[in-house]
Amino acid sequence: MKCLVTGATGFIGRRLCQQLAAQGHTVVPLSKRGGPLEGGQPSTAVDLARSAPDESVLRGVDVVFHLAGIAHQRAPESDYAALNFRGTLRLARACAASGVNCFVFLSSVKAMGSPPSQAVRGESDCELPTDAYGLSKWQAERALLDEFAGGGMSVVIVRPALVYGAQVKGNLQSLAKAVRRGLPRPPRRGRRSMIALADLVELLCVIAQRPPVGEHTWIACGADAYSTRDIYDLLRRARGKGRGVGWLPHGLWRLAAWLIDRGSGRSPPATYDRLFGTELYSNAAVLRDTAWRPLTRLEDVAVQLDATWNERR
Repeated sequence: MKCLVTGATGFIGRRLCQQLAAQGHTVVPLSKRGGPLEGGQPSTAVDLARSAPDESVLRGVDVVFHLAGIAHQRAPESDYAALNFRGTLRLARACAASGVNCFVFLSSVKAMGSPPSQAVRGESDCELPTDAYGLSKWQAERALLDEFAGGGMSVVIVRPALVYGAQVKGNLQSLAKAVRRGLPRPPRRGRRSMIALADLVELLCVIAQRPPVGEHTWIACGADAYSTRDIYDLLRRARGKGRGVGWLPHGLWRLAAWLIDRGSGRSPPATYDRLFGTELYSNAAVLRDTAWRPLTRLEDVAVQLDATWNERR
């Protein structure tokens, strides 16, 4: 297969390009600035918030993996809409016009909105997102399904849960830094579904190997869910340390989270929810529809994660 990957120099894109090439696929990497991949292979520079790739770039492509997007940034709402929503639709239209067989959109469970309860959610258990990131992903999903349903180009929407792996940024990186600085052991509250980078990339490669026909929306997550305390314990164990001491009462965790929100301009309880909220998702649909099976657990890669974050201090 000839596979085009947007966001090719990003956290997921680099690994995907590497794995696709290793499996014998021809890879066409795109990135905003045209940076190199591992090994020095250049990527084609395209600012998808402003334009679609030239027809010559899309010629002969079988599968497009659209990974590019704004995620862990405090950007204006208009920027999320420009790239995550309108840029996605513009790219999909160009792909359909060029005869691409399958368009794979890497969305997010955040497109499903905030969980109304602690129950495990399936693909149809959605609320309208209230944040700019989740809303832009939801708008892109709706537009793709509305415009291309029943057409010649199949559309696959993949909604990953929180992705972990070497070089990951965001909340996991922040937690790892806090553990190294002596963060007390958090209380056991909340759990989140997650997915290893290796498992997510393997799912995308399964799609490349046998692109499905029609329209599909799949949640991608592992079998296990983790609390902040679980992650804390795994990271300490990876550093060769024993169980930390939980000397900070729960009420002070709430106060500290509130102060962080106030200082950063976020609306409480944003930080508390990230630390102790419950977001559980089901991967039953993708397990039913494909041969993919998640194999990695957080404890399998905790030492690697800590080593990588330690090197980047």
